Amino acid sequence: MGIEIDVVVGYPINDEVERVLGLAEAVDEPITVTFMWEGREKAERAVLVPAATLALWEHWAPTAYPTSGTGEVDQVVAEEPELAHPAEFGAFTLFRRRVGGRTAVARKGVVVAELLDPDEAHWLQEKARNVRQGFMDPKQKAAFEEFLARQASLDDQ
Repeated sequence: MGIEIDVVVGYPINDEVERVLGLAEAVDEPITVTFMWEGREKAERAVLVPAATLALWEHWAPTAYPTSGTGEVDQVVAEEPELAHPAEFGAFTLFRRRVGGRTAVARKGVVVAELLDPDEAHWLQEKARNVRQGFMDPKQKAAFEEFLARQASLDDQ
């Protein structure tokens, strides 16, 4: 998945989070991040996907990421939903969505990236790639058909 960089960031040190978000914006590629938040024993893994990349994936993906009724999803539903207060890290603000588990990353009021579950990010990238590879826009398709019509048949060669 593009460039993969594993970075461990701690909540109390805002500079670390800001550097990771700035790095993702600079490289313009998905980055795998591991968050070790203060007060939590379990690490949170996510893929930081630039907004333009995510928009492209979602454009080409034929359907939305399927939610399953097993495993961690049940565990998340059972927990009390987190308050939706934005968390600021330097120039960046994180907006965690209560539904879907995504977190929008904004800079100066503009969403520049989103944090996605690694499985969802991989699924979206794969689906988008598969659909896009099988697609020709109408002009390209017409030009290709014209090209094929001009070719000699196999018997004539």
